[in-house]
This record gives sequence, structure tokens and C-alpha cells, in this order.
Amino acid sequence: MDAGFGTDHGCVPRDSVDRLIADWNRVRPELDFTPVAVVARLARARAHIDSALEAVFAEHGLSAPGFAVLVTLARLDRPAGVPQRTLTDELGLTSGTISVRMDRLEEQGLVERRAGAGDRRNSLIVLTAKGRALFERIVPAHLENERRLLIALDDDEQALLATLLRKLLVGYEGTLPEAGDGMRLGLTLAPAHVTIAMRRAVGLPPATGLLVRSVDEASPAHGILHGGDVLERAGSHALTSVAGLYAAIADTVPGGTLDLHLLRGLEGLDVRLPLAETRLEEQAQTASAGRAPADLHLV
Repeated sequence: MDAGFGTDHGCVPRDSVDRLIADWNRVRPELDFTPVAVVARLARARAHIDSALEAVFAEHGLSAPGFAVLVTLARLDRPAGVPQRTLTDELGLTSGTISVRMDRLEEQGLVERRAGAGDRRNSLIVLTAKGRALFERIVPAHLENERRLLIALDDDEQALLATLLRKLLVGYEGTLPEAGDGMRLGLTLAPAHVTIAMRRAVGLPPATGLLVRSVDEASPAHGILHGGDVLERAGSHALTSVAGLYAAIADTVPGGTLDLHLLRGLEGLDVRLPLAETRLEEQAQTASAGRAPADLHLV
């Protein structure tokens, strides 16, 4: 891969995180600073990107939070209006924060509140003509700005980075299966980093895998898997992330069985899980009931 780094000649440019890690390795050589190479770079890259994005928003009289509201309203595309509570969920905000944000955008003439059912917090929010016109101007400039910020990576590198970031993000936010995707296990799982913390909290040794939170009674896993099980391997795939489970399912013929190695307490077990077609709608209620933000309502 030619990333402009001259790797064939052993010449790799150093960045600020290389210097940071080198300093720590010198001062505290007994500690492993490997994760810093990723986490610090994500944080520093995000700071540079946020600053550049804010500059474009400011040119159009918007802040990043205001832009997020405009593009969310445009994406949801509901002519009658988007309930304010829906915007609260979409943007991950509190009701108080979204109200303040709506007030500011309303003062700018970019959105309009319409009466909804119940209290003001359930108002319907619509883009005004001015808001729609601003959206149409700012989005092309925003997308061009994003392309500029990623210019150091070629198309293949950007696709690879998107894949790796998706894998990481699913571990924090959970999965969002496509509608009509019929292969479901009816499981709610905790990602590997949560599994380690939860086992440590109850005095169990750490284990790397996906912790079973709950099993749908109508699923093929009912009676085979139990809450508290840690799924460590599926077929030939280690389950350090849910991506491994998806890969193992893809390797299995529909109607076949999935070989799982799991940890139940301190005991290692091998089980065979039948795969069956299950309608997504049949599990919609269990997907939303009591789901923690980091859970992977899976498959």
C-alpha cells in the first residue's frame, strides 16, 4: 500500500503521538502504551476535523449543534414535522438541551414549532423555507470540506478506515440490522469491552467475548444460551467484536448449525446453535425493551 510514507525504504513520518509514546516509553518502560497509538490519534484527528467543520458552519451562520438539527430534519423528511422527542433521541440530547437548541433556531427563522400532542416538548419541528434554503447551500460546502479533510487517504484507505471505525463503533453503540434481514438469533449482547468490566465487577476473571444479556424466548438460542454466558468463539472466529459473529453466521448455511465456544461462569462449554429464519418485526419489542446503549441487539 502506497500511503506516501515510503515504507519500502523504512522511512515512516513521525507525528505528535509518536513523540508522546516515545516519551512515556522512556519514563515508564514497564507500562504498555500500545492503545495510546489509536486512542490519542482518534482524539487529535477529531479535534482537527471539528475545528475545520465549525469554520464552514460559521460561514453560514450556524454552529455544529444547529447544523446537526437541520440535517436531521432534512434526513427524516417529514413534511408534517418531526416530534421534538424524536429529535431528542436522534441527536442523543436531553429534553432541556433540545428545547434550548430549538429556541435558537426558531429565533433565526430556520425552524418552526407546530402544536403536537401534549406538552411543548412534543411539538412538531419543521424546517422553514429559510431553513430549507440554508440546508441546500450548506450541505454541498460541508461535503466538499469533508472530502478535503480526508484527502491524505486514497479511496481504498478511506474504505478500510470506515470499516475499522464501524467495527469499533458497533461495540459502543450496538447494531442496527437492515429491515428485512431475516437471519436473527434473538440475542441481546454486551460488547467485549463491557464484558470484561462486568465480569470484573462480580469477582470473575476477565474474559474476552460477547456477554449474553438476554435471550428471546422465541429464538433458536432459547434453552441453549443463558444470560451471563460469554461467547468466546463462533466457528473459526474469535468473538472480540460482533463482527466475528456476523462472519461466522455468513459462513453457515441457513438452516444449519453454528458451533459456539462459551464461558459459563468459570466453565468452558461447546454448544451447537441451530440457525433459523426469523422475521425482524417479531423481535422489535425485545430489541427496544431495557436495552442499554452499549448492547448489541443482534442477529
